[in-house]
Amino acid sequence: MSIANYRIDTLGDFVGRELGVSAWVVVDQARIDAFAACTGDRQWIHVDVERAEREGPFGGTIAHGYLTLSLLASLAMEIGIVPEDASAGLNYGLDKTRFMTPVRAGARVRNRVALTSVEHKGGGRILIKATNTLEIEGEERPALIAESLAMLIAGSPS
Repeated sequence: MSIANYRIDTLGDFVGRELGVSAWVVVDQARIDAFAACTGDRQWIHVDVERAEREGPFGGTIAHGYLTLSLLASLAMEIGIVPEDASAGLNYGLDKTRFMTPVRAGARVRNRVALTSVEHKGGGRILIKATNTLEIEGEERPALIAESLAMLIAGSPS
């Protein structure tokens, strides 16, 4: 998705503004199981459906916190956080992350992104900070709120 008038030279105009909201994404048990296999985090609250239904506090399995966090980058890219005239946008880190509400298996989530700050670093590099709010469909509180950092490299893609 493209954000109207959102370019390297206009980034400052967008500070304090919402850039957009992604489409909904289903966090199903297959995704949770794949994340567990990839990371080695096989805690029962995530992967043992029967035990989680029987003994867990959420009535079933929940997604790993880091799984929900890992969704932010692709959902922010879907919104268009990297301007089209940037040659690259690189993950630079996180300033603050708070996990607020567990994401139950089968829930749908989406990312609401606001541009928080823009800092020109020289050499065509621009550090941007965005506030990401991962909303859960039907829930009052979000799954998480994270301040992500990205280093943009000015210039047209070749």
